[in-house]
Amino acid sequence: MIDLNADKRPPMSTPPVVSPEAWQAAHGQMLEKEKAMTRARDALAAERRRMPWMAVDKGYEFIGPQGKASLLDLFEGRRQLIVYRAFFEPGVHGWPDHACIGCSLGADQVSNLAHLHARDTTLAYASRAPQADIARLKARMGWQHIPWYTITDGFDKDFDVDEWHGHNAFIRDGNCIFRTYFINGRGDEAMGTVWSYLDMTALGRQELWEDSPQGYPQSRPYKWWNWNDSYVPGASVDPEWDAVSEAGEAAFRNKKTEAS
Repeated sequence: MIDLNADKRPPMSTPPVVSPEAWQAAHGQMLEKEKAMTRARDALAAERRRMPWMAVDKGYEFIGPQGKASLLDLFEGRRQLIVYRAFFEPGVHGWPDHACIGCSLGADQVSNLAHLHARDTTLAYASRAPQADIARLKARMGWQHIPWYTITDGFDKDFDVDEWHGHNAFIRDGNCIFRTYFINGRGDEAMGTVWSYLDMTALGRQELWEDSPQGYPQSRPYKWWNWNDSYVPGASVDPEWDAVSEAGEAAFRNKKTEAS
């Protein structure tokens, strides 16, 4: 038995130590559960894409680095928008040096936004702090890549984030805006990756394998991926990456066939 309490921590009941064969068998059993969870997550995302939309009829005003901005402006010309309500304002623990500890942990998880943008989706943060304080916070914490706006009206109350953090997803049809989904509480723990953001949107990952309503934009998986500094709208797939991803897909399919 391995002594994990040598540094005088409280006694800890550990699992058994087994052979590589026994470990692989145990892992195989867990893997089946992992796959079931992944399939369930995909099914949930498919249901999200069929959620009814709520029209946003009220005009909301934010303040950004360039001055006044509407909710439509927050889309930055893209089709979808995710707004995270972060608590950074007088009365919040950490003010004025820091934002809420939980919201700050979430901001640290936000991945490079170029990949979201390639799927016509914008992520923005919103708080009630003035822009000067937001700019100072972003510089201190390394969050310059996150668009961050000041809430000036009842946006937070209207979208269920006046007392607690949360992500609201929107889609636009021209200048018409619709609320499509909302995640808060422990659901926010999973946010930060391109996949977690896209899975909460009305259009999803926009890949052919997804169960989406007819007419939704979809393309082959892997093909739209690129380095974060190399996305060019409408550009053809890099031929080398096309070959590599094709080989990878083929190998994966063969492995699944052999396993079955």
